[in-house]
Amino acid sequence: MGLAGDMMQGLGLADPVIRLGVTGLSRAGKTVFITSLVANLMDRGRMPALRAAASGDIRAAWLQPQPDDTIPRFDFERHLGALTGPDPFWPEGTRNVSELRLSMRVQPRGLLKGLRGVQTLHLDIVDYPGEWLLDLRLMERDFSTWSAEVLERMAHRPGGPAYRDLLLGIDRDARFEEPEAQRLTAAYVAHLEAARDAGFADATPGRFLLPGEMAGSPALTFAPLPPELVASRLWREFERRFDAYKSRVVRPFFRDHFSRIDRQVVLVDVLGAIHAGPQAVEDTRRAMADILTAFRPGRAGWLAALMGARRVERILFAATKADHLNHVQHPRLAAIVSAMLREARDRADFSGARTEAMAIAALRTTTEDVIHEDGEELPAVRGTLMDGRQASFYPGELPADPAELLVPAHDGATRWLDADYAVMNFAPAPLTLKPGDGPPHIRLDRAAEFLIGDRL
Repeated sequence: MGLAGDMMQGLGLADPVIRLGVTGLSRAGKTVFITSLVANLMDRGRMPALRAAASGDIRAAWLQPQPDDTIPRFDFERHLGALTGPDPFWPEGTRNVSELRLSMRVQPRGLLKGLRGVQTLHLDIVDYPGEWLLDLRLMERDFSTWSAEVLERMAHRPGGPAYRDLLLGIDRDARFEEPEAQRLTAAYVAHLEAARDAGFADATPGRFLLPGEMAGSPALTFAPLPPELVASRLWREFERRFDAYKSRVVRPFFRDHFSRIDRQVVLVDVLGAIHAGPQAVEDTRRAMADILTAFRPGRAGWLAALMGARRVERILFAATKADHLNHVQHPRLAAIVSAMLREARDRADFSGARTEAMAIAALRTTTEDVIHEDGEELPAVRGTLMDGRQASFYPGELPADPAELLVPAHDGATRWLDADYAVMNFAPAPLTLKPGDGPPHIRLDRAAEFLIGDRL
């Protein structure tokens, strides 16, 4: 919208706008979340927990051109076609910032209902990779601090030892050579990719995994170095590039996109982290806490709001893929994500922002089932695997007390002692949607009520 639009909105001269940020780490389901949310706001038959939808106060919803002409449009139609076509498949994940505007004609409730007619509310959804959001922590670090932190945690992660071995062959007195910089960067990126595939969430700089148009640029060609190389030409050049990355990549992202968010969804693949083991759970917990520190939670004062300096008012932490569990385990999944983010949530609540944690599935791919094993009835789900086979699946029993996972994770355990948690990759199920119904989901209506219900 820009500064002028923000000022007009603050003075009541323009239709109200909510800017909803959607982020999360890789494979958390950002693209599917946005696609299903928009489809279910346009066809609201499956949204009973969204009060304005259930009451009929949302009279109509439609897409229209977004206000930011320089940001790519979120390709809603193509993604919806992938999920709901005759041979459904998962769409490509988020690789850059994108935006979509959904406009709604809404009848105000309560006292305003008799004073004001139907009004238009714009929901501007901003999709961006969670890996980029982690980069905001770099603004408080210099190259030396960042290098020390990365080298310490990579020691026991996939690809870490190989990168550290590569450092042993560096001559501290050698002149700087670009091929050497590219070789080190390629090895470091290979480590980041392997660590991500193993379930680790913290991967900085985030653009190294999702470089977009910046691939191969000097600002994305550096890697962590040990303190023994502090006097080398390589160190000086990597330090310069690290500072350039912060000033020319991270800072503009915060200024142009992130700082204008009103409401925020943070999607977390908690089940994937649990399957990967205690270290991945602890890493995910730290990463999500770090993400929240990047927000400026709380309600902005009227002058700040008038000038466009928004503050995030509501933050939803959503554990995705709840359809991979029978409903009897959903409360335990929600309790785990809530406990994982306890410190971060308390910080946001103290600052005045409302936060919520819940277990959701933006697109339900399974039906509930029961597996009979050794005289027991196990609450399971049934769905279509990626190879087309039908299968019933029981992932194991999540603990009633989240501390049974979080304490060993925090203490550095390398594996779960008393349990084994499995994951399964389900394909989207073929759908036959009735008129007025969006795609099936789990608690997407509750998520929408928390995020925007007060403005409807």
